[in-house]
Amino acid sequence: MTDQLPNAKAASLTPSELREVFGSNLRKLSQASVSISQLCRDLGINRTQFNRYLSGESFPRPDVLHRICDFFGVDARILLEPVETLATGKQASTLFGHEELASFLGNTALQPDEHTFPSGFYRFSRPSFMEEGRFFQGLVSVYRRDGLTFMRGHEAKDAMRQQGLPCDPKTREFRGFVMQQMGGIATLISRKNTQTTSFNFLARIPAFESNYWLGFTVRTVPEGEAGRRVARQVYQYLGRETGPVLEAARASGICNVEDLPPFHRAQLRLSTPFT
Repeated sequence: MTDQLPNAKAASLTPSELREVFGSNLRKLSQASVSISQLCRDLGINRTQFNRYLSGESFPRPDVLHRICDFFGVDARILLEPVETLATGKQASTLFGHEELASFLGNTALQPDEHTFPSGFYRFSRPSFMEEGRFFQGLVSVYRRDGLTFMRGHEAKDAMRQQGLPCDPKTREFRGFVMQQMGGIATLISRKNTQTTSFNFLARIPAFESNYWLGFTVRTVPEGEAGRRVARQVYQYLGRETGPVLEAARASGICNVEDLPPFHRAQLRLSTPFT
């Protein structure tokens, strides 16, 4: 959590108004989660108490506030200012906001609109990087903030175990940003502290109400390392309906070909080598 001095307006807020600001911010940040119950489990916070935070009835203890801020990547101003303003004034000091990249990867990067790549949850499938003949299913959320498009999700526990990595939510979490490209969209995704990074390209499939995208993903590993480095993948837009999202979450992880959704399996063109 970053120490920040409150501005004059924030300092004049009453305790009730501060609770309302915090509750509003927490509701917005929670929108990218699969469910409030899952979010509470990831944060280690009692669901009843979390609901009190959401409704503006109470503040969290300092240690709980630190946990919430660390999880969502914000600072303690979440108590004082609308979450949309927390990035204001920091853009120039960030990597992509630096003058060397701002015109290429910063706020000027072309953003896909809601029609091109809508906010909500996506189910994706691809061949496994580690196990030949097996596959991987995952779930990500796409959301917008400060005029930019982001992606967030968690690596499956079994995939982390295969790599000898911890399976706690913080280690499994990945985030990235989405950019409009000629012919599709691209994402750059990384685990915390850029421990691993992947590049993805997706183009919309003109079928099934246009809620599918097909493309490929590339992971950053040395050429001689075991497993593949690039694979074809398919994304399916689920929206925000709880049933399909929870079903996709339960199916996440390493699986066999028969476990893939039929349309995913067809789009992956398993008999055709990726070129």
